[in-house]
Amino acid sequence: MITINLALKPADLRKKIERLWEVSAPKILAIDLAETAGSAPPVFTVQGKYTGHNSADAVPGFIYGSALLQYDAFWDESFLLLGAERTKQCMTHYVTRTGAHDHGSNIVSTYGNLWRLMNESRLAEDDAERSFLELALKCSGAVQAARWTFVANGEGFIHAAHGPHSLQIETIRSLRSLALAHKLGHSLASEHDERISLLRRLIEHARTTAKWGIYYGSGRDAYDVRGRIAQESVFNVADGSNRGPGTQQGYSPFTTWTRGLASAMLGFAEQLEYVATLDGTGLDKLGGRDAIEAVLLNAARATCDYYIEQTPVNGVPYWDTGAPGLRQLGNYLDRPAEPFNPHEPVDSSAAAIAAQGLLRLGNLLTTRGQFTDAERYSQAGLTIADTIFDDPYLSTDPKHQGLLLHALLHRPNGWDYVPANSKIPCGESTANGDYHARELALYLQRVYEEKPYLSFCGS
Repeated sequence: MITINLALKPADLRKKIERLWEVSAPKILAIDLAETAGSAPPVFTVQGKYTGHNSADAVPGFIYGSALLQYDAFWDESFLLLGAERTKQCMTHYVTRTGAHDHGSNIVSTYGNLWRLMNESRLAEDDAERSFLELALKCSGAVQAARWTFVANGEGFIHAAHGPHSLQIETIRSLRSLALAHKLGHSLASEHDERISLLRRLIEHARTTAKWGIYYGSGRDAYDVRGRIAQESVFNVADGSNRGPGTQQGYSPFTTWTRGLASAMLGFAEQLEYVATLDGTGLDKLGGRDAIEAVLLNAARATCDYYIEQTPVNGVPYWDTGAPGLRQLGNYLDRPAEPFNPHEPVDSSAAAIAAQGLLRLGNLLTTRGQFTDAERYSQAGLTIADTIFDDPYLSTDPKHQGLLLHALLHRPNGWDYVPANSKIPCGESTANGDYHARELALYLQRVYEEKPYLSFCGS
């Protein structure tokens, strides 16, 4: 269980965050210089060098979006120019990529960050540029919403790249794409020019995920523990019935893959923030604000509580809470995670995502006057950040292109590099983990500098 530091304040992390941005800058440039046109996008490091993988194409947005975050924090316009140029050069075909459920990763991290920077007057106002960015965001939201599978209650979900039967937990983060498109007044035009509300699909996907992707300790099956997640929920596409949990990236359908857990924590917290910005008109047709927020909040609380309870004291989790080698580690929850152990790898990328989810949930509850619960979540998020922004997680070696060490891409498939002197992957980075470490640092920097709140849908 995480040992939460209740005395920690965002400003206490200032020196660590400044150090993070200092070591981050040359790494972004090194990756860009090493990237070869036409090759698979950089996705994870092997012996400190970023390499591509043709089966993991969800990360260009993390690579180019990192340059935009660096500019946002560091005010070096060379990173703005780099991020904007690579977005225009390399991300266009991702805007209309119908075969994937990763628009939140690719499009919101690039076009969405540029749009946000323009709204915050950090990018020069330009009518043509704004129209270009908004067209990309509108198209992305509609394309993502079109990947739709109906379920038995008449609602549905955005199905994963694995097929129309597959609802994956991490798709909750791609709802940001629908949210931005809806915010810009867009809808999905279907057969016979039927207008489909992107807000409706956002809310329905969130409800379906909350119902089938999250456990609440209600006796759903023999492994129903409150806050656990199913990485995949499998449906019969003929009648829309749920057939049970599944997984590709976790150890089993009945264990909890921690990066998926972290994605749920952050995804539900983000959508709570988004719903709070909407007027009641559209929400009334979808069950009403109170009912919608109750579902989102229940899922966010359950997953955040489980993460706190099932993660080692320093806030960094092992890659799956049911990984078989954990039994060899003894009372592993009662001591800091051990990235160099011989049995099971940790996943610092899950920690970076989870920390932001905890901080956003804590902030939301603070605005509602629920200070006791808010403090627990916010301080847990700060505790995690304090850990991963330091040794042995922050990569300060200028020869290593990664920023956040001990991150995993895909443990079951064996894609992650295992050093010669180790039995498990360790010491490497992923584009996902590096991006979220930077986003977490920017979030906290905005707080202690008393700058506008960092939100995908606008400060």
